[in-house]
Amino acid sequence: MSTLIEKYKGIHPGIILERLLNQKGISQRPFAISIGEYPQTINAITKGKRKLNTALALKIEKKLNLEEGSLALLQTYFEIKEEKSKLEQNTPDLTLLRKSLFWDTDISKIDWQQQSIAVIKRVFERGNDIEKEEIKRFYKSARIKEALSNETRKPYAIYKNNENV
Repeated sequence: MSTLIEKYKGIHPGIILERLLNQKGISQRPFAISIGEYPQTINAITKGKRKLNTALALKIEKKLNLEEGSLALLQTYFEIKEEKSKLEQNTPDLTLLRKSLFWDTDISKIDWQQQSIAVIKRVFERGNDIEKEEIKRFYKSARIKEALSNETRKPYAIYKNNENV
């Protein structure tokens, strides 16, 4: 078991299950029926969309002659990896950003790294000085220049007699 755990630690057990079934030439549907589960359940697990509970892990391990607890441990290590990545996700100081700035989304669910360009553009278009400073601190100047350099839209400005006020 230790080799299986060390080799696949942090990977969703459903992916390992799919590999094992493919290696043995077993289709998911007949396998699911043979252990008394819905095929949709096994499919969702092999796609990594659903957790593998302990009872089901024991059934699968018994049917595939795996060491007891190996898939359940893989699920636990996968959940640990997920939690660590959540804790390590850097976020700007949300107390300095108005929620109304992100009116169309849940601010707690923003992926600040993946959606950095959209966040930077929005804050620099609609944010106040405090919010802009927080985004500058969080993203650093190189990323901000990159995000704003592709901006074709001019910032809001008031014009009076064709002169910028």
